[in-house]
Amino acid sequence: MNIQYIHPADQLVMFMQRIYDKGMTTMSGGNLSIKDSDGNVWITPGSVDKGTLTRKDIICVHPDGSMEGPHKPSSELPFHLSVYKMRPDLSAVLHAHPPALVAFSVVRKTPNLDLLPTVRQICRDVQIATYDVPGSEALAEQIGKVFARGCDIAILENHGVCVGAPDMFTAFQRFETLNYTAQLEILANKLGTIHALPENAYLSGEANFQARMDDFIPHSYSSEELAARRDMITLIRRSYQMGLFTATHGTYSVRLSDGSFLITPYGIDRAYLREEDLVRIKAGMKEVGKEPSRAVGMHQKIYEAHPDVNAILLAHPVHAMAFAVTDAKFDARTIPESYIQLRNVKKLPYEDIYKNPDAIISEFTPTHPAAIVENDCVIVTGSNLLNAFDRLEVMESTANSILNTCDLGEIVHISDKEIEDLKIAFNFED
Repeated sequence: MNIQYIHPADQLVMFMQRIYDKGMTTMSGGNLSIKDSDGNVWITPGSVDKGTLTRKDIICVHPDGSMEGPHKPSSELPFHLSVYKMRPDLSAVLHAHPPALVAFSVVRKTPNLDLLPTVRQICRDVQIATYDVPGSEALAEQIGKVFARGCDIAILENHGVCVGAPDMFTAFQRFETLNYTAQLEILANKLGTIHALPENAYLSGEANFQARMDDFIPHSYSSEELAARRDMITLIRRSYQMGLFTATHGTYSVRLSDGSFLITPYGIDRAYLREEDLVRIKAGMKEVGKEPSRAVGMHQKIYEAHPDVNAILLAHPVHAMAFAVTDAKFDARTIPESYIQLRNVKKLPYEDIYKNPDAIISEFTPTHPAAIVENDCVIVTGSNLLNAFDRLEVMESTANSILNTCDLGEIVHISDKEIEDLKIAFNFED
């Protein structure tokens, strides 16, 4: 989806609906705006239910200050205008009050941007804007100061967050990513000491990206491939809604019977992904005109090394990722389902995913179908897409349960004898 072809009013409705549906603002909270090429500022209204906005509700503020629309503009219009005045390079402003970022705003801290490499890549800098009365010119001045320094994201003391960007999708991506790392930091603090990456760690991922492939032109699409495309899109959209990955990060692939495989594309919004966006990889070549995920090389090597693996999911479920950024061990011996699905989950070094991928590939066996990569991702394999997705869901649910025990008491794991009984009952390999 290319939002350049979508009217500003429709963009505001679309993204406010996403923010509201994901619980990142309330009915009356938050506001979005877009500055168009004529200098008009389109902004969400004040005192209108954010869950039922339509294009007719959006207000247009002209450069001369006159307005069109059936409502008053958001009371935060002054700071939107302040951002555009201080930063002519920005054309979108997003303000909301997601609980995780509000938590940081009331302790007056900024989230750690170096828990995962993609966060620093998307959110290069975050600064704090001094508190003032909502809707006031004084608050607009405080937020404007942050943006005048070249920063695109401000945590508003005792208020929320303000994000600026060249377009609304980029603003949303920055907002969603910052909220994710805020949630991750809060959860990880329950487990123990957090281990962050160096500030420039994301550069190693870019330097080691070697997904340059020749093209091939597909001449037909088998019913098997079409079914796989359909099923992948169904679960990708579900995964996004469930928070298993963000708008542009998270990679799914499925092997076809001829040895080729389908994989998610690079940089396309997961919420609106379509069957035709998926990329087929065949004999080391990619479907013409498409760009596969940067993880394509690893997926290909896993398939080559493990004939029993027919689906691979690389995701960032926030509870499981809390184990990736701390020393805490993920132990699936909580309930029988967790152990049956996950068996033994290894934690793998961050450096290996970029510098020594063969070491990671060798770790996947029937007794180790899933792994946590330090400060990067969760990788889950399966005999088919549903098997892999089930394991991913179970991993996140198990991680959530373990984190909940932090406030209850010591975990009592299933005993070795009970594990042996499960192996016999379900005919497990050692």
